[in-house]
Amino acid sequence: MSDTYIPPKVWTWEKESGGTFASINRPIAGATHDKELPVGKHPLQLYSLATPNGVKVTVLLEELLAAGHTEAEYDAWLINIGEGDQFSSGFVEINPNSKIPALMDHSVTPPRRMFESASIMLQLAEKFGAFIPKDATARGEMLNWLFWQMGSAPYLGGGFGHFYAYAPEKWEYPINRFAMEVKRQLDVLDRRLAENEFLSGSDYTIADMANWAWYGQLVLGRQYNAAEFLDVASYKNVLRWAEAIDAREPVQRGRMVNRAMGELSSQLRNRHDASDFDTMTQDKIEAAES
Repeated sequence: MSDTYIPPKVWTWEKESGGTFASINRPIAGATHDKELPVGKHPLQLYSLATPNGVKVTVLLEELLAAGHTEAEYDAWLINIGEGDQFSSGFVEINPNSKIPALMDHSVTPPRRMFESASIMLQLAEKFGAFIPKDATARGEMLNWLFWQMGSAPYLGGGFGHFYAYAPEKWEYPINRFAMEVKRQLDVLDRRLAENEFLSGSDYTIADMANWAWYGQLVLGRQYNAAEFLDVASYKNVLRWAEAIDAREPVQRGRMVNRAMGELSSQLRNRHDASDFDTMTQDKIEAAES
């Protein structure tokens, strides 16, 4: 950095601080506008965007459906964080922290809200008795790695990803500092996966889905255009694991849900039925409108 920043005695909010998300980030909670969220026909109502945290939940929902849990059918509604949808009164009622994803379970009375991605995953997995090992030791490992991801990913996303891809300028110190953290995390995963097929052992669980959404997609070259910079190809065990999960059809469908970027054929911005993957992707919608 060319200039030394001297912090003031009391920090104040400068709205035009720069960076990709400067227009929506703010230091206060609560709704900015009144707007109810839509409610579809299924018991599970998801309000999200296909960020890694959003993808975790849609992958799980698609995996549950593929495993025969028909009661896991869901409506998924796009929350455009760039336009501040997460600050609507309806969204804040579900998640007071205004972060995606958020889910309402209407199969119970009164409807139950779920927020924070790992909490949603754990509640859904327990609800349907799936993707959680029955063995106590393996279940403990699953919980270890599920919550390891929740503690580690902010270094990848909010730390490295922000300063490498989204900050208004490239600054050496934070990029180097967070690159070191991310590479250590990849090494942690690589050593674990050298000895185990999946993070919990031999079982594919919600811990794998949660970590794959962040670290799997990173080594597959989908995060921050940083694959070469981080030398992700050197983490061969993580790459093997990531490619195996990526090949699963429910995972491929889950990546598409609430997606509003990339190839139009990969974007299913709102999902209400399994047939939507064939008929309601953005390329088909725009072709029908033209």
